[in-house]
Amino acid sequence: MNTHKYPSHLNDGFTLTELAIVLVIVALLIGGMLVPLSAQRDIQNHKETGRLLAEIREALLGFAVINGRLPCPASETNPASANYGIEDATACGAEGFLPWKSLGVTEIDAWGSKRTANGQPFAGYWHYRVDDNFRQVFSLNTAPGSGLAVQDVSGNVLTQAAPNSPVAIVYSTGPNLAADGQNAVTDATFQAGEPTDGFDDHLIWIGRPILLSRMVSAGRLP
Repeated sequence: MNTHKYPSHLNDGFTLTELAIVLVIVALLIGGMLVPLSAQRDIQNHKETGRLLAEIREALLGFAVINGRLPCPASETNPASANYGIEDATACGAEGFLPWKSLGVTEIDAWGSKRTANGQPFAGYWHYRVDDNFRQVFSLNTAPGSGLAVQDVSGNVLTQAAPNSPVAIVYSTGPNLAADGQNAVTDATFQAGEPTDGFDDHLIWIGRPILLSRMVSAGRLP
Protein backbone atom coordinates (compact mmCIF):
# COMPACT_ATOMS: atom_id res chain seq x y z
CA MET A 1 0.00 0.00 0.00
CA ASN A 2 1.27 3.40 -0.95
CA THR A 3 1.52 5.36 2.23
CA HIS A 4 3.18 8.39 0.66
CA LYS A 5 1.35 11.55 1.62
CA TYR A 6 1.41 14.71 -0.43
CA PRO A 7 1.71 18.05 1.29
CA SER A 8 -1.69 19.16 2.47
CA HIS A 9 -1.40 22.56 0.73
CA LEU A 10 -1.51 20.84 -2.68
CA ASN A 11 -5.05 19.68 -1.95
CA ASP A 12 -6.28 23.11 -0.98
CA GLY A 13 -8.61 25.02 -3.32
CA PHE A 14 -8.26 28.60 -4.55
CA THR A 15 -8.24 31.23 -1.87
CA LEU A 16 -10.62 34.19 -2.04
CA THR A 17 -7.70 36.42 -3.02
CA GLU A 18 -6.76 34.15 -5.90
CA LEU A 19 -10.36 33.97 -7.08
CA ALA A 20 -10.62 37.75 -6.93
CA ILE A 21 -7.47 38.10 -9.03
CA VAL A 22 -8.84 35.63 -11.60
CA LEU A 23 -12.14 37.53 -11.81
CA VAL A 24 -10.32 40.82 -12.30
CA ILE A 25 -8.25 39.33 -15.12
CA VAL A 26 -11.35 37.87 -16.80
CA ALA A 27 -13.16 41.22 -16.49
CA LEU A 28 -10.21 43.04 -18.07
CA LEU A 29 -10.09 40.56 -20.93
CA ILE A 30 -13.82 40.89 -21.58
CA GLY A 31 -13.62 44.67 -21.37
CA GLY A 32 -10.76 44.69 -23.84
CA MET A 33 -12.89 42.68 -26.26
CA LEU A 34 -15.99 44.86 -25.90
CA VAL A 35 -14.29 48.08 -26.99
CA PRO A 36 -13.15 46.73 -30.37
CA LEU A 37 -16.56 45.12 -30.91
CA SER A 38 -18.31 48.43 -30.23
CA ALA A 39 -15.95 50.27 -32.54
CA GLN A 40 -16.40 47.62 -35.21
CA ARG A 41 -20.20 47.92 -34.96
CA ASP A 42 -19.96 51.70 -35.30
CA ILE A 43 -17.79 51.38 -38.41
CA GLN A 44 -20.26 48.90 -39.88
CA ASN A 45 -23.19 51.27 -39.24
CA HIS A 46 -21.37 54.11 -40.98
CA LYS A 47 -20.61 51.89 -43.98
CA GLU A 48 -24.18 50.59 -44.14
CA THR A 49 -25.62 54.11 -44.03
CA GLY A 50 -23.26 55.16 -46.82
CA ARG A 51 -24.38 52.19 -48.89
CA LEU A 52 -28.06 53.01 -48.31
CA LEU A 53 -27.49 56.64 -49.30
CA ALA A 54 -25.88 55.46 -52.54
CA GLU A 55 -28.99 53.38 -53.24
CA ILE A 56 -31.21 56.37 -52.49
CA ARG A 57 -29.23 58.52 -54.90
CA GLU A 58 -29.76 55.98 -57.68
CA ALA A 59 -33.45 55.66 -56.77
CA LEU A 60 -33.91 59.44 -57.03
CA LEU A 61 -32.23 59.50 -60.43
CA GLY A 62 -34.37 56.57 -61.54
CA PHE A 63 -37.54 58.29 -60.33
CA ALA A 64 -36.59 61.37 -62.37
CA VAL A 65 -35.98 59.28 -65.48
CA ILE A 66 -39.39 57.63 -65.15
CA ASN A 67 -41.42 60.67 -64.13
CA GLY A 68 -39.52 63.61 -65.59
CA ARG A 69 -39.23 65.20 -62.13
CA LEU A 70 -37.96 64.55 -58.62
CA PRO A 71 -40.33 63.38 -55.87
CA CYS A 72 -41.75 65.61 -53.16
CA PRO A 73 -41.02 64.93 -49.48
CA ALA A 74 -43.30 62.65 -47.47
CA SER A 75 -45.35 64.42 -44.80
CA GLU A 76 -47.80 61.82 -43.45
CA THR A 77 -46.94 61.01 -39.82
CA ASN A 78 -49.36 58.15 -39.15
CA PRO A 79 -47.83 54.73 -39.97
CA ALA A 80 -51.35 53.32 -40.37
CA SER A 81 -52.13 55.71 -43.23
CA ALA A 82 -51.94 54.53 -46.83
CA ASN A 83 -50.00 57.73 -47.61
CA TYR A 84 -47.27 57.01 -45.07
CA GLY A 85 -43.91 57.05 -46.86
CA ILE A 86 -45.49 58.38 -50.08
CA GLU A 87 -44.53 61.73 -51.60
CA ASP A 88 -46.88 64.60 -50.80
CA ALA A 89 -47.31 66.91 -53.80
CA THR A 90 -48.79 69.60 -51.56
CA ALA A 91 -45.76 69.83 -49.25
CA CYS A 92 -42.93 70.36 -51.73
CA GLY A 93 -40.28 72.98 -51.13
CA ALA A 94 -39.82 72.71 -47.38
CA GLU A 95 -37.51 70.06 -45.97
CA GLY A 96 -39.29 66.84 -45.08
CA PHE A 97 -38.70 63.12 -44.96
CA LEU A 98 -37.66 61.01 -47.91
CA PRO A 99 -40.66 59.31 -49.60
CA TRP A 100 -39.14 55.87 -49.21
CA LYS A 101 -42.17 53.98 -50.48
CA SER A 102 -42.34 56.09 -53.63
CA LEU A 103 -38.66 55.30 -54.25
CA GLY A 104 -38.65 51.68 -53.08
CA VAL A 105 -35.84 52.16 -50.56
CA THR A 106 -35.46 51.49 -46.85
CA GLU A 107 -37.10 54.05 -44.56
CA ILE A 108 -34.33 54.37 -41.94
CA ASP A 109 -30.55 54.52 -41.62
CA ALA A 110 -28.40 52.03 -39.69
CA TRP A 111 -29.19 53.68 -36.35
CA GLY A 112 -32.90 54.24 -36.87
CA SER A 113 -36.01 52.60 -35.47
CA LYS A 114 -39.10 52.05 -37.59
CA ARG A 115 -42.16 53.85 -36.31
CA THR A 116 -45.25 51.79 -35.51
CA ALA A 117 -47.56 54.45 -34.06
CA ASN A 118 -48.41 58.07 -34.66
CA GLY A 119 -46.55 60.37 -32.30
CA GLN A 120 -43.35 58.32 -32.18
CA PRO A 121 -40.15 60.20 -33.12
CA PHE A 122 -38.69 59.89 -36.61
CA ALA A 123 -35.46 58.41 -35.25
CA GLY A 124 -33.07 57.64 -38.09
CA TYR A 125 -35.44 58.60 -40.92
CA TRP A 126 -33.90 60.21 -44.00
CA HIS A 127 -34.23 63.98 -44.27
CA TYR A 128 -34.94 65.22 -47.79
CA ARG A 129 -35.03 68.53 -49.62
CA VAL A 130 -35.85 69.03 -53.31
CA ASP A 131 -35.42 72.15 -55.42
CA ASP A 132 -38.67 73.96 -56.25
CA ASN A 133 -38.08 73.85 -60.01
CA PHE A 134 -37.29 70.14 -60.14
CA ARG A 135 -40.30 68.79 -58.28
CA GLN A 136 -42.21 69.35 -61.50
CA VAL A 137 -41.42 68.22 -65.05
CA PHE A 138 -38.25 70.01 -66.13
CA SER A 139 -36.19 70.55 -69.29
CA LEU A 140 -32.54 71.11 -70.17
CA ASN A 141 -33.10 74.83 -69.63
CA THR A 142 -34.56 74.47 -66.14
CA ALA A 143 -32.33 76.15 -63.54
CA PRO A 144 -32.46 75.59 -59.76
CA GLY A 145 -34.59 78.11 -57.93
CA SER A 146 -34.10 77.22 -54.27
CA GLY A 147 -30.46 78.21 -53.91
CA LEU A 148 -29.52 74.94 -52.23
CA ALA A 149 -25.88 74.67 -51.13
CA VAL A 150 -23.69 72.28 -49.13
CA GLN A 151 -20.77 73.36 -46.96
CA ASP A 152 -18.28 71.71 -44.61
CA VAL A 153 -17.79 72.31 -40.89
CA SER A 154 -15.56 75.32 -41.63
CA GLY A 155 -18.15 76.94 -43.87
CA ASN A 156 -16.37 76.13 -47.13
CA VAL A 157 -18.93 75.63 -49.90
CA LEU A 158 -18.71 72.15 -51.43
CA THR A 159 -21.18 72.66 -54.29
CA GLN A 160 -21.46 74.90 -57.30
CA ALA A 161 -23.74 77.90 -57.48
CA ALA A 162 -26.71 78.22 -59.86
CA PRO A 163 -27.32 77.08 -62.50
CA ASN A 164 -25.43 73.96 -61.39
CA SER A 165 -26.30 73.98 -57.70
CA PRO A 166 -27.84 70.92 -55.97
CA VAL A 167 -31.39 69.99 -56.90
CA ALA A 168 -31.89 67.33 -54.19
CA ILE A 169 -30.34 66.69 -50.79
CA VAL A 170 -30.70 63.65 -48.51
CA TYR A 171 -29.07 63.13 -45.16
CA SER A 172 -28.94 60.76 -42.20
CA THR A 173 -28.81 62.23 -38.71
CA GLY A 174 -26.13 59.71 -37.75
CA PRO A 175 -25.52 57.94 -34.44
CA ASN A 176 -26.97 60.72 -32.26
CA LEU A 177 -30.26 60.70 -34.24
CA ALA A 178 -30.32 64.52 -34.41
CA ALA A 179 -29.57 67.00 -37.17
CA ASP A 180 -26.26 68.68 -36.36
CA GLY A 181 -24.43 71.83 -37.42
CA GLN A 182 -25.97 73.64 -40.34
CA ASN A 183 -28.48 70.82 -40.82
CA ALA A 184 -30.14 71.75 -37.52
CA VAL A 185 -31.29 75.00 -39.17
CA THR A 186 -34.19 74.90 -41.63
CA ASP A 187 -32.87 76.86 -44.59
CA ALA A 188 -31.25 76.26 -47.99
CA THR A 189 -27.73 75.58 -46.69
CA PHE A 190 -26.72 72.11 -45.55
CA GLN A 191 -23.60 70.55 -44.04
CA ALA A 192 -21.56 67.50 -45.02
CA GLY A 193 -18.07 66.18 -44.39
CA GLU A 194 -16.07 64.26 -41.83
CA PRO A 195 -17.60 63.67 -38.37
CA THR A 196 -16.55 65.98 -35.54
CA ASP A 197 -17.39 66.19 -31.86
CA GLY A 198 -20.58 68.08 -32.71
CA PHE A 199 -21.42 66.70 -36.15
CA ASP A 200 -22.12 63.13 -37.27
CA ASP A 201 -24.64 63.51 -40.12
CA HIS A 202 -24.19 61.69 -43.44
CA LEU A 203 -25.28 63.71 -46.47
CA ILE A 204 -25.48 63.28 -50.24
CA TRP A 205 -26.69 65.62 -52.95
CA ILE A 206 -27.60 65.47 -56.62
CA GLY A 207 -26.33 68.33 -58.76
CA ARG A 208 -28.16 69.64 -61.80
CA PRO A 209 -25.46 68.43 -64.29
CA ILE A 210 -25.60 64.86 -63.00
CA LEU A 211 -29.40 64.80 -63.14
CA LEU A 212 -29.61 66.24 -66.65
CA SER A 213 -26.84 63.92 -67.87
CA ARG A 214 -28.75 60.89 -66.56
CA MET A 215 -31.94 62.11 -68.21
CA VAL A 216 -30.20 62.62 -71.55
CA SER A 217 -28.53 59.19 -71.38
CA ALA A 218 -31.94 57.62 -70.74
CA GLY A 219 -33.47 59.43 -73.69
CA ARG A 220 -35.79 61.47 -71.48
CA LEU A 221 -34.32 64.78 -72.60
CA PRO A 222 -33.04 65.75 -76.06
